[in-house]
Amino acid sequence: MKVFYDDAYNIDLGLLNFIHPFDGRKFRKVANAVAGMENMSIVGPDGPISMREVDSFSDALLKLLLRKKRYILRALEVPYLPLVPMSFVDNRILSPMRWGVAGTLKAAREALLGTCCWNLAGGYHHASRASAEGFCIYNDIGITVDVLVREGLLADDARILIIDIDAHHGNGNAYVFMERSQVTILDIYNGAIYPMNGYTRERVNINIPLESGTGGVLYLERLKEGLSRLDESCDLAFVVAGTDVLSSDPLGGLNLSIDDCVRRDMMVFEKLRSISAPSVFLGGGGYSSDSATAMIGSLKGLGNAR
Repeated sequence: MKVFYDDAYNIDLGLLNFIHPFDGRKFRKVANAVAGMENMSIVGPDGPISMREVDSFSDALLKLLLRKKRYILRALEVPYLPLVPMSFVDNRILSPMRWGVAGTLKAAREALLGTCCWNLAGGYHHASRASAEGFCIYNDIGITVDVLVREGLLADDARILIIDIDAHHGNGNAYVFMERSQVTILDIYNGAIYPMNGYTRERVNINIPLESGTGGVLYLERLKEGLSRLDESCDLAFVVAGTDVLSSDPLGGLNLSIDDCVRRDMMVFEKLRSISAPSVFLGGGGYSSDSATAMIGSLKGLGNAR
């Protein structure tokens, strides 16, 4: 397995770290914990995705909005900070996210060559061509697919699979691929919390909304049922493996343990292996102090899988 990471992924706001529950420095903790493991190598993208690629993916209005501090801070769900310059926001938050997008793209290229990959960042599933929201500024899966098609590494009608096991519905991915029937989306999420978009939930092929407080036993049962409906291979699969399903997470509203989270990821991995799907796991959301521990457990499990 290849794990994609660079120190530039980490979001460190200094004294402003308290303004959001997300642990922006967890990527370093995870990389340090799995470095040197057998059957696992850590590699990084060559640099952040360029704004030219972001602009190519975005609609005309979003191109402008992505340069506006007030819009970006609203999408990041933090209060407006009049004394903080846009350059600080770009250097400390947006640049790390663009590195995360580049990690998804490089991981996808490697997956197409036959390597199972995990990008510690990425999984920005609330962003779309038209908007940024929910702490997601750039839709890395959409940008990646666009680039791979343009490079000829994927056909325009390639069969893409998105398995979203983050606690929140992936409305951005559903919106991006709304008209592409060859893209299959499985989404298991807390149906009682943000985002409540009925329009994008209807786009999901295997839609599994759960009640708040759902625990590991029921979650894994429902996920197993959903995965059983995936009986065909695909050209490329993405897994939004958010750890905000943990009971300790302040935003996900679900009740999984760290062991449940690891079993969830192994279950998805085994399914993808059974259908010979080139696959890229992505960090997704995760806002508790247990997030890094859960990611480490899953990576160790996948790294030891035979």
